[in-house]
Amino acid sequence: MRLLAGSVDVGDVDAFVERLAAVAADHGVTVQAFDARYVVDRTHLARAVDLADRALARGENVADDRAVEILLYAAGRRQINRAFEMGVSEGTNPLVVLVDDPDAGGESDDETTEGTDSESHALTALRESLAIDADETVLGDYDPERVRDFFDVGEAELAAVEGELPDLVRERVALLDVEK
Repeated sequence: MRLLAGSVDVGDVDAFVERLAAVAADHGVTVQAFDARYVVDRTHLARAVDLADRALARGENVADDRAVEILLYAAGRRQINRAFEMGVSEGTNPLVVLVDDPDAGGESDDETTEGTDSESHALTALRESLAIDADETVLGDYDPERVRDFFDVGEAELAAVEGELPDLVRERVALLDVEK
């Protein structure tokens, strides 16, 4: 799994998604874009990829498309329309784009891997075709209030656990299987 963070101006969400799909098809990878304000860290997305792949392998997936299934897990939701809130919208967006080669195998959260050639070529194509500005958008620079609201994490829950907000979000991702 490779990630690209930056900002992008989206004039037409459908056209943007079509460009993502075209790059994915051209390079044999899965591509999914997220509003960076909802992504707490790399592990959040890596776990979503692993759980989506497991659901697909078991025939327990909700979505027919691997990229959408990854989005559902990242959002901790089974309702596609609710999960799309975590995606990009029209206007300037802080962005995290996930590129994953489904044939690479192994766990997705190994930050030491360089990724596959297909992932690298897809990242280059995305940078060029989407005009992604590699600004100061950093993975993990999420909006705490937005994340708490989206994942329904209240003050009482935050106070009751030893972990922090990213831990609770990763828990929501993992618990999606239990809620089926």
